[in-house]
Order: sequence, then structure tokens, then C-alpha cells
Amino acid sequence: MAEKSMIDRSPIRIFERAIGGRLGVGNMGVVLSRQGVGKTAFLIGLAVDQLLQGKKVLYISTQESVEHISDFFEQIFHAMAESLDMDDVARRQLLMERNRQIQVYNRKTFSVEKLEQAVGFLEEAMGFSPDMVVMDGTPRFEHSEEWELNNINELMSKWEAELWVSSSTHREGQEVDDRGVPTDVARFDAQLSVIVNLVPENGHTKVVLVKEHNNPEIAKVQLEVDPSTMLLRWR
Repeated sequence: MAEKSMIDRSPIRIFERAIGGRLGVGNMGVVLSRQGVGKTAFLIGLAVDQLLQGKKVLYISTQESVEHISDFFEQIFHAMAESLDMDDVARRQLLMERNRQIQVYNRKTFSVEKLEQAVGFLEEAMGFSPDMVVMDGTPRFEHSEEWELNNINELMSKWEAELWVSSSTHREGQEVDDRGVPTDVARFDAQLSVIVNLVPENGHTKVVLVKEHNNPEIAKVQLEVDPSTMLLRWR
């Protein structure tokens, strides 16, 4: 299948249109859900989509090992290859692996400085400059300060990259605002361009768009996470 046709068929194009075309350079998006619902799969799906377009992705985890994340990338890639009727799968997988960097840190000690050092090293040693950065499990919004998120956004602008992060919601005892966003996250609304909530419902996981840049009219996204493949699909 032709490259452009394959990319255009992905349900991620629907998601991108709903958030104004893309998250955008210098911007931060956050994916919310309860533990085990699919934040990591959602983030890896976005990353694989970018890698299939020849973009470079830095994936930072503070929760899993490099091996586990690499296996998860391979799982999502092959599920996407099948759903998009992808040809030349081996070559595309090799391209994905070459354009992707996975780094693992201790969640409690990871910092903006370590992020900057990591990218500086990759650029100097390998000529690697990310188009997308994914940080799964960090920042810890409940322990973060405004200047930290401002600094992260400034780094994204400097690198001409966009950033996706994740944060967990809980069943009970967690304070939320009128949108259902945990107050620990909502207090950084000015630093967050897009907020997505993954909501379990009747055996499926709905993709609910909570914030789309500064657009007061939030689109209702007709997408869900397929429980068998963990890919986005129409619903």
C-alpha cells in the first residue's frame, strides 16, 4: 500500500483533526486514565504513527524497563501493520527502531535537567533530535511546580518537538474539577494544550477529549481503544 494512503487510513488522523490538526511544536498533551486502562498503549500508538512517517521519537518511562517498552512498541507496531494492511513490514519496523530512543529513569529522581542532558547527549553522540517526546509516568503532577512545566515546554520549543505525558486517575478519594480532571493536573491548565481522558464503559474504553488548545467547543471524538489490539478504532 502507498505510504500516504496507509498513513491517511489510520484512526489517528481523526484524533489529530479533533485536536486542531496536531498537538504542535512546544506543546504538552496529557493522557488520563485509571491504572491498567491503556495510557501506555495509547501513547505508544501515537509514537509508532509518527515513526511510520519518518519522525524521531524519544520515549521516556519511569515505570517499566527498556525491554518491556520495546516489546510493547513491537506489539503495537505489528497490530498497526495488520490493521493498515502494511507492506514491507520488516523494513518499516527497522526504520521505526532506528528513529526511536527509549530511556528509563527513576520516577522520584527524574528532572528537567536530566531530560535536557539526555537529549543533549543523543544529539551530540548520534545526531538524534526528537520530533516527539513521550514521558510515561512523569511529571508527577502532584509534586510538580509551575516553573518545571514551563521549562519543559520551553525545551520542546527549543527542540521543535511536541510532548505527550500521562497521569493516573483513581476511583475514589481524588479531587477533580468540573471536567473530571484531577485537580493536581488541572492546576497546570495553562501549561497543557490538550487533555485526553480514557474512560472505561461497558467493556470498551472511550477516548474523551477534555481540552483542545484554547478552543471552547470541544469535539466529541468517535474513537475508542480496541481491547484486543490496544489500537484506536472508530466506534
